Amino acid sequence: MADLSENRRKVLSVADCPSRLLLDQIADKWSVLVIAALHDEPLRFNEIRRRLEGVTQKALTQCLRKLERNGIVGRKVIPVSPISVEYSITPLGRTLQEPFKVLYRWTVDYLPAVEQARQDFDERNGA
Repeated sequence: MADLSENRRKVLSVADCPSRLLLDQIADKWSVLVIAALHDEPLRFNEIRRRLEGVTQKALTQCLRKLERNGIVGRKVIPVSPISVEYSITPLGRTLQEPFKVLYRWTVDYLPAVEQARQDFDERNGA
């Protein structure tokens, strides 16, 4: 048990800890939303972009590359004119769906409490 605690402490304190870096790469806003967008079916780049309002082409490209490098998303070139690329969730990526569903459910269930906390904070701090 002490080893687990020590490992957890290292993850929280060491900036280049591999677990911390992976968490940063899979749990950022765009990664979570890309994985959600690809939940039901593979999509082409522009289809993903249309589903994720506000994402820039650069941010989406970087996100997809990160996810592909980590084995979470697969990339397939489709030989049509013009060449197209399709993205899908890999089997490894599918293992994230349950934890992400739990996290999403938490945001839905606790949004009123979070909004109240924000309002209380803003009132205390004159915002």
